[in-house]
Amino acid sequence: MIQNFADKLIEAVKAKGNPICVGLDPRLDKIPESIKNRALAYTDDNGEHLSPTAAAARAIFEFNKGIIDAVFDLVPVVKPQIAFYEIYGADGVKAYADTLKYAKSKGILTIADAKRNDIGTTAEAYAQAFLGEVQIFEGENEVVMPIFEADSITVNPYLGWDGIKPFVEECKKYGKGIFALVKTSNKSSGDLQDLVMQDEKGADGKGKALYEIVGHLVDSWGADEIGESGYNFVGAVVGATFPEQAKRLREIMPNTIFLVPGYGAQGAGAADVKPCFNADGLGAIINNSRGIIFAYEKLGMLPDAYAEAARTAVLEMKKDLSEIA
Repeated sequence: MIQNFADKLIEAVKAKGNPICVGLDPRLDKIPESIKNRALAYTDDNGEHLSPTAAAARAIFEFNKGIIDAVFDLVPVVKPQIAFYEIYGADGVKAYADTLKYAKSKGILTIADAKRNDIGTTAEAYAQAFLGEVQIFEGENEVVMPIFEADSITVNPYLGWDGIKPFVEECKKYGKGIFALVKTSNKSSGDLQDLVMQDEKGADGKGKALYEIVGHLVDSWGADEIGESGYNFVGAVVGATFPEQAKRLREIMPNTIFLVPGYGAQGAGAADVKPCFNADGLGAIINNSRGIIFAYEKLGMLPDAYAEAARTAVLEMKKDLSEIA
């Protein structure tokens, strides 16, 4: 029997003793010069140097491996944001896939932060590429294989159920998960997400905010997918920068795991993420990207000590989060 993704994630959080998600958002200008120089000096069997994009991708992957090696025993999950890889074209996308596979080899769960969505066969293709398996060729030449091998993916719910259903089906089939955008951490998220819909009224007779309506939808999408942990594999992205809205969404989605951005560099602290958790101390994973992978800057360490700095930052974050229990 395939294990529910939510159960796997809750088990990992309990095993590591913290809900930290490390965002792998590499920026070439912040990667140590020693790593970039090795990539630039590399030559293939013909003595040829790599193309600029291939060298950048090689540097990114080496950097990511250093971060993963430093924190894999501490954190339950990592989240590479695909934009920082796609910027280098096909070479960058390969580095992205290699990063997901390397994290898996170290026993860490992964979230492909790709915010995919569409309808029909397009949504099916996205879901198969990131969560399932892809059939390549037919007949005696047929090969069925995974492509990105992510454990979960972020999705945009704006197209409604028919844009989400293909992802849910792959989740059921392969024990994977999704995190739908509900209330994001960026400052202007309220331009749309906080709009009050007068044709959707709550018990008090007042119109519901759009983020509340989306929250109810996400809750319904995962209602039949609750695992032994009490949580379902249809998660929600809920920003720590809006704790009051997070509190309301926790009421709406009691069985949903929240992926919580906004901690650290975006200004949110431990007190801000507290409303994202249930009374059992579970139900949320807290993402920190720049604050961990580039912690050497804040800690005043040399760039080559980036992995050591990342581990230190994780331990500090773990202590900080433990104080809100």
